[in-house]
Amino acid sequence: MNQLMLIGGQRVPASTGRTLPATDPFRGTEIARVPDASPADVADAVAAARAAFDGGWSTTPGVRRAELLHRLADLLVERAGEFARLETSDNGKLLRETSNQARFAARNYRFFAGYADKLYGRTIPLDSPETLDYTTAEPIGVAALITAWNSPMQLLANKLAPALAAGNCVVIKPSEHASLTTLAMADLVEEAGFPPGVVNIVTGGAEAGQALSGHPGLDRISFTGSVPTGQAIATAAAKNLVPVTLELGGKSPNIVFADADLDRAVIGAVAGIFAAGGQTCIAGSRLLVQDSVYDKVVAAVAERARAIRLGDPMLEPTQLGPVANRPQYDRIRRAITDGAEGGAVALTGLEPLADPELGAGLFVRPTVFAEVDNASPLAREEIFGPVLSAIRFSDEEEAVAIANDSEFGLASGVWTNDLTRAHRVAKRIVAGTVWVNTYRSSAAQAPFGGTKKSGYGRERGAEALSEYLTTKNVMIDLSGTSGDPFSIRT
Repeated sequence: MNQLMLIGGQRVPASTGRTLPATDPFRGTEIARVPDASPADVADAVAAARAAFDGGWSTTPGVRRAELLHRLADLLVERAGEFARLETSDNGKLLRETSNQARFAARNYRFFAGYADKLYGRTIPLDSPETLDYTTAEPIGVAALITAWNSPMQLLANKLAPALAAGNCVVIKPSEHASLTTLAMADLVEEAGFPPGVVNIVTGGAEAGQALSGHPGLDRISFTGSVPTGQAIATAAAKNLVPVTLELGGKSPNIVFADADLDRAVIGAVAGIFAAGGQTCIAGSRLLVQDSVYDKVVAAVAERARAIRLGDPMLEPTQLGPVANRPQYDRIRRAITDGAEGGAVALTGLEPLADPELGAGLFVRPTVFAEVDNASPLAREEIFGPVLSAIRFSDEEEAVAIANDSEFGLASGVWTNDLTRAHRVAKRIVAGTVWVNTYRSSAAQAPFGGTKKSGYGRERGAEALSEYLTTKNVMIDLSGTSGDPFSIRT
């Protein structure tokens, strides 16, 4: 089944006729073909977005933008089951998780719809009472929204909702490894009533991505994905002085102190790394455990990891589906092999897969490495898979030092029943998110983003709107006199 892009309100193939396969990572079968856009297609999409912005969308009242966003959310909820199945087929994520993500995406559209008619400016009292000064919050123009393959629906909602609420037009490019739900969003956008060109969708590989990130007609780029790709996008955008929002990788520390509720901490550690198969930027891939409880906690985590049920992601009993695509599968396997050969103690994960029900699926067993050195590649490099590195620490000072000894700074977890310690450690950890006695919790209202090589800028929460708005200052002379032409009026 060949899919079509959305450019200027028209559903179109790639102008070259080229397509790329969409492959079910559980069955190993091709389920669709997606257009492989050319630079000319990308240019058409940017031009369509600009025409829609200049042609009326930028002055559409906020109340109308809110109505459209609410309608988009309604449609997504109505078809959540369909979208969830489509995404699970495309990237192997558990159906129950993609179902939740469809509804969470809808919640994002509703949340930002509430801001669409509340983009206030302010009046500023100046030194002179004869001068009126005020600001307005205005849309930036055309934004490129580039998403990753692990959670396309949710990642798109993080970007599209505030971009549209602020009054911008967009060109969306999903990963070539998972494009189907993004292309399906074209139907919802049209049915919701968005004018042609407000939302444009192009698909394809590196050529399309490079053409989009380097296009001079953009006013903002928002990207979620790997550090190397983020660096390439930032470099391309810098040549055109286009600002960029980057949500990149992580090597997040999940810290368990001896005074924590250890049963809860073990569950949190398992969820932090093995939920979504570890294919999430916030994965708690470094488990830091205090010496006195290290053996007990790590053994319990390994025991739970061994019991995780692998299988068809469409089925309710399945707890871990396949890796989303072959390149990522190969990368995870290399990391596990290198870790074992590098001296880390593999408590689980090296056993061969012998279950015939797993068929051609790209499965990796939940893997737990103990006695990991924080200087090793296992602890330094983002693996983006179900691989946990357990690291000892002696006291709070060492825990914080190990946690911050990373190129990344996206997320972190702290498990303790000492409230003052929770506040102390949360303040000292260098990360965009700190969870205390929980992990992987999300909310539309809560800002999300990182620091260091995890990127910059924020998604979700009121902070996300600032990524898609610009401030205009208006100064009006009320005096009625011309004044001295060679002096500055204050």
